[in-house]
Amino acid sequence: MRLILILKPREARVLLTDIDLASHDFFVDAFPHEAFRLLREHDPVHWQPEPPPNRGFWAVTKYHDVETVIDDPATFSSERGGVILEEMAPDELEARKSMMETDPPRHTRMRKIASPLFTPRAMKEYEGYCRDIARDVLDNALAKGEFDFVLDVAKELPIRVLVRILGVPDEDTDRLIEWGDTMIGNTDPEYTSFVIDRDDTSDYRLMPFRSPAAADMMNYGHRMAEIRQNDPQNDLVTKLVHAEVDGDRLSTRDFDNFFVLLVVAGNETTRNGISHGMQALMDNPDQMKLLQDDPSLIPGAVEEMLRWGSPTIMFRRTATRDTELRGVTIKEDDKVVVWFASANYDEEVFPDPFRFDVTRTPNRHFAFGAGGPHFCLGAPLARLEMRVMFEELLPRINGMQPAGEVSRLRSNFINGIKHMPVRVLT
Repeated sequence: MRLILILKPREARVLLTDIDLASHDFFVDAFPHEAFRLLREHDPVHWQPEPPPNRGFWAVTKYHDVETVIDDPATFSSERGGVILEEMAPDELEARKSMMETDPPRHTRMRKIASPLFTPRAMKEYEGYCRDIARDVLDNALAKGEFDFVLDVAKELPIRVLVRILGVPDEDTDRLIEWGDTMIGNTDPEYTSFVIDRDDTSDYRLMPFRSPAAADMMNYGHRMAEIRQNDPQNDLVTKLVHAEVDGDRLSTRDFDNFFVLLVVAGNETTRNGISHGMQALMDNPDQMKLLQDDPSLIPGAVEEMLRWGSPTIMFRRTATRDTELRGVTIKEDDKVVVWFASANYDEEVFPDPFRFDVTRTPNRHFAFGAGGPHFCLGAPLARLEMRVMFEELLPRINGMQPAGEVSRLRSNFINGIKHMPVRVLT
């Protein structure tokens, strides 16, 4: 049976049989909300075929089912195949294993290495220079009148804050951004010459994201580690160099993967959260006016921006045993993919989910995983950066409007905006 769903008069009809969540191209023109709405309604635990050599996966699209999967690492493991769709050989998995590819108790112990730098007390210490950086970024961007919001604003704040926390020199910021873009954008030809599903990337199969940029970032991390070995500071690189897990120091491979994860994850979610937030405010000027009239609403607005934009689209788990979800039989070693960006629009949890509402409450979205052992370690920092950015931006403008076409990242993993030309209204 071919099911057809019509959401709105201007939206194209969607066929259940035409949905291809394995394709990065499926997410380029716009986020495929209508496809996920169809899945939630008619096939919430959906078998998605994939091109060889991959075998396909179960797509979990409803909120409470996503919650079930991420709260049960004993059944749905991160160790058996990583967090993205790629099926890796044992040597690839071992070489590329970061904290995200571990289950408790090792995952819990590894989190403790970095967790002191993301406490509420630490956020109070970071807010001062986060605000200084935001003001500097906005001074430079707003003076132009028209600019690319992603490149001139959203891209600048999180990485400049992150280099402070890591303890790396400010002048290396651009290099870290370039390497991070190349890795997380490994499916987009604008960011890499080695597009993972189009080119032969076998030479880099032991590198995170199968990207040659990972080697550059790891080499950079090694140099920083050598410096901090002899000159420890109150920064994250020092903590990684001197950290112990299970009574042992981090191996070189553990350090490499931890460093890469922190740089990439510490930049991408916030950058895209800020970008999606600004786009939502331009599309809903009444909501922008609410925030300008009452800045106390901004922390709650940040949560709605994160739900609305869902910067991380999905994560993958692997079944450790035969099990069932909504009456669907899932076999041991099957890939099970939780679609956070779908769960964040589940009508059973979020009334009128396609309405952007800065006063929405409750708003327990999955932008950071919501719960479970893999809840995003950097969530407090991302929230701080987004709050500070909009607290500093909104009083300075009468409004903002699009000045050109938005360009989206070719990815089914990151809901990324690459370019967003804007014009300041004065």
